[in-house]
Amino acid sequence: MGKKKGGDGKAKFSVLDLGKDKVTGESKKKEKSSTKQSSAASAKKGDSGGLSKKQLRKQKQEELAKQQAAKDDYYGFMDLPPSDEDEYGYESEEEREEKVLTAEEERKLKKQAEKDALRKKRKEQEALAASKEARRQAMLSDDSAFDVSYEAPQYSEEVLASVKDIKVNNLTVRAKGKILLENTAVTIAHGRKYGLVGPNGKGKSTLLRLLGKRQIPVPEGIDALLVEQEVVGDKNTALESVVMADVELTSLKAEEQELTAKMENLSTDDKGDDDDAKVASRLNEVYERLNTIGAASADARASKILHGLGFTPAMQGRATNTFSGGWRMRISLARALFIQPTLLMLDEPTNHLDLRAAIWLEEYLMRWKKTLIVVSHDRDFLDSVTTDIIHLHDERLHQYKGNYSTFEEMYEQRRKEANKAYDKYEKQMKAAKASGSRTKQDKVKQNQKQQNKEKKRGKKNKGQDDDSSVGDAPRKWNDYTVQFEFPEPTELNPPLISLMDADFKYPGRDDFGMKNLNLGIDMGSRVAIVGPNGAGKSTLMNLLAGDIEPTAGDSRRSQKLRIGRYAQHFVDVLTLDVTPVHYLLEKFPDSGYRVEQMRAKLGKFGLSGHHHMQPIVKLSGGQKARVVFAAISLSRPHILLLDEPTNHLDMQSVDALADAIETYEGGVVIISHDSRLLSRVCEDEERSEVWIVDDGQLETYDGDFEDYRDELVKEIGEELDEDEDK
Repeated sequence: MGKKKGGDGKAKFSVLDLGKDKVTGESKKKEKSSTKQSSAASAKKGDSGGLSKKQLRKQKQEELAKQQAAKDDYYGFMDLPPSDEDEYGYESEEEREEKVLTAEEERKLKKQAEKDALRKKRKEQEALAASKEARRQAMLSDDSAFDVSYEAPQYSEEVLASVKDIKVNNLTVRAKGKILLENTAVTIAHGRKYGLVGPNGKGKSTLLRLLGKRQIPVPEGIDALLVEQEVVGDKNTALESVVMADVELTSLKAEEQELTAKMENLSTDDKGDDDDAKVASRLNEVYERLNTIGAASADARASKILHGLGFTPAMQGRATNTFSGGWRMRISLARALFIQPTLLMLDEPTNHLDLRAAIWLEEYLMRWKKTLIVVSHDRDFLDSVTTDIIHLHDERLHQYKGNYSTFEEMYEQRRKEANKAYDKYEKQMKAAKASGSRTKQDKVKQNQKQQNKEKKRGKKNKGQDDDSSVGDAPRKWNDYTVQFEFPEPTELNPPLISLMDADFKYPGRDDFGMKNLNLGIDMGSRVAIVGPNGAGKSTLMNLLAGDIEPTAGDSRRSQKLRIGRYAQHFVDVLTLDVTPVHYLLEKFPDSGYRVEQMRAKLGKFGLSGHHHMQPIVKLSGGQKARVVFAAISLSRPHILLLDEPTNHLDMQSVDALADAIETYEGGVVIISHDSRLLSRVCEDEERSEVWIVDDGQLETYDGDFEDYRDELVKEIGEELDEDEDK
């Protein structure tokens, strides 16, 4: 149950006056006895002067304090044994009651102090983590942090302005001595939409940053824009911020106002017709250009983009400095979509979006006419949006024609061919070396070169590019594998969690509340919670977890219930100054696991071995997420409560999570913008539900998740088609 606090949010307590006589012997007892007799006599005589019991008690405490002060002066230098009062507790009933109350308050105070100390420690850890991240970002923003070498086509000045494709050969990128890309090639063709895929931490985001900073050569005629940081909050509204992203439009509108004012002044002053003519001519040029770039419809276009990303009309009129980081990130995305750069680059654009906004962005980018490069862990998103895939693998960039599903088929075929060629080459080289003949070894290498030449001629006919040089020996393609697992929980009688006529309201907030919640979660439940951001999805998750309690109504949980909780701010549950292995050993001392077993568990969840013994504070967001999932698995939960679990995972890990949920015997409640994951979680129609949360109200959707998604896609598609026709 939640713990109630005082109106100021702090535990209220009183300090008990424990001033006691330290005088021993008969003189003290007599003194105490005479004091009691005197008090009794005064009471019998009705000498209280109309004082209440509380006031009398206070008066008595003041008298005892004065007596104590006098004795302290006299006996202060002596080391005396405890008095009978101290040792045996000769206290009045009222004093004993007050002491009991105060002891309870002291326990609360101690508990609060422990919480405060833990909070202080966490803030220190978070500050350290922020400092580390700041240094990392500083390195990324430092051009000298990366050593980039390449070969690029040379164009004449006349041709350069019209070049819309990016072509780079022999590209090598090193960061602090670590090789990210080596002797690879990439071609970005105008009007194509590329999905950049590969395991986390291998250089996808770095590649986008280098293109954005033009450290990888981008022709002058291409305006490249990478959306990676939230807009800085200021007094401008969300709508104004989006329109102001168009620098030319903003400049022309300012010049229009200036020229209009000059015309008014010139019409009242007698300065001749020449000035009038010059100003009027320039004003006409400005009007023509504003008309050409669609200035009259700018606000309407910006508003539609913001609406698609989840901004209500009221939110569009709010100052940007009133929004959270996630909403300011949406504004940055809206600004990029509004100005329509020649090359738009997006790094996990759906991470800050709810399901509806993610589907809107997917539909919007399907209609995108310019060049796009997007990094995403969402398969459905990539399948719908992309025309090509760039796969970062073994420090090389491999390109495939088609969407992500087509890439998967081609990649598997290519992997088998590569490994078969590698095994054959190794076998031939081993035999040649065993013979001791240098000539035979050279012949094996020469044969391989000839085979590479023949393969390169046929690659493009199969819809894939090849960046390997003719002289390359075959490489073995090592698969990146992840295996999430959640053990079978012990059986509990239903319902495991129930809310009955439950309401919830945050203290001091009248603008939001959840009302009349009636629901239950059992071992076999599969629930997808959908709805706009800020509607109450995470609040509902907190109610189910027991982190907060209803302010009205009732909530019940099975006494033996174990919950596996993954929250968006999952870092709050981690101890940042210990290693992942030590964190799990301390958290689960009775698991029976030793260091090597814990390392094996972390490895299954995709955390590489050299990170097992690093302080958690040094890990990336995705690596920390894997530690949390390993901890959830070790807790053997009856129910999984997952709030946006894919935000820090790569494609393979999302698939591994879906696989683990499919075989898991406990209940699952999930919030996610990943349509494919939700479809797999809610695949069993008989035990699956879709809960729609909007404005604090919960409604159960009449249908499965696929039906719900199809409705959203149809509705959004019709809106966008209508906008295009206007």
